Amino acid sequence: MVTVARGPAKELARISLLIFPTAFLAAFLIATILAAQTAPPTSSISSSTPQITPPPPNYPFPDGRSYIYSAEWHTLTAGTGVIRMESSGNDRRVFASADSVGALNVIFPVRDRFESHFDPQTFCSHSIVKHSEEGSHKRETKIQFDYAAKKSKMDERNIKTTEMKHVETDIPGCVTDILTGFFYLQSLPLRPGATYDFPVSDGKSAVVHATVDKLEQIKVPAGTFSAVMVTAEAISGSLQSKGKVWIWYSDDAAHTPVQMRAKLGWGTLLFRLQRIENK
Repeated sequence: MVTVARGPAKELARISLLIFPTAFLAAFLIATILAAQTAPPTSSISSSTPQITPPPPNYPFPDGRSYIYSAEWHTLTAGTGVIRMESSGNDRRVFASADSVGALNVIFPVRDRFESHFDPQTFCSHSIVKHSEEGSHKRETKIQFDYAAKKSKMDERNIKTTEMKHVETDIPGCVTDILTGFFYLQSLPLRPGATYDFPVSDGKSAVVHATVDKLEQIKVPAGTFSAVMVTAEAISGSLQSKGKVWIWYSDDAAHTPVQMRAKLGWGTLLFRLQRIENK
């Protein structure tokens, strides 16, 4: 019989996403979702002015493409995750799901659903909605980014008790969220040696520092890829010094996120690309 400690199980629930990214903190960033870019020349955005860089003109967003991942903890396959982008009027909409499997699903079942909207001209996030079922905890969370007031406005409802919570947090003039950040990093040049500092918000704000480290061959169920490894970590906010995330993006125009690894206090999670589905 396989057993899983509840502490790590709860933390795994929070990470299983994104992934998603974030990375970045995919890594996301939690650690989901957090990431970004052998020698000069080096391009960088100064940490003194963390900012979101708009995509280049005519940037080909991966509309209708679904990335399907497995989440592994030690020798266990602990969950699956899916993330997809779609066009939605003048916005782009990102969907993601995270579901526990196997032993974790028995001890601490996870069924999370996410949806975020962002401006494709600037990459500034507009909103994110989360439906979270993690063990006995079930919540609906809505976050709006009010750039005129420079506030993120979070409304959260406990589905079990109907208790409501409203929280407002200061934000800069443009932020990405834990889902959009996954694709924001994908849009960057990702040249080895480059570094990026950028603001991320999920109701709580953080600045993520990402470095593009090196090229490697990565083998995952979806195939073998020449990939660039990106290291990301929060350098401010509640996630500061809580861990690191590594994301491997394919070294081609698509920058497919093929693998992610998150190192936390209790262990390491590995996300591997199983397949890509095109709508």
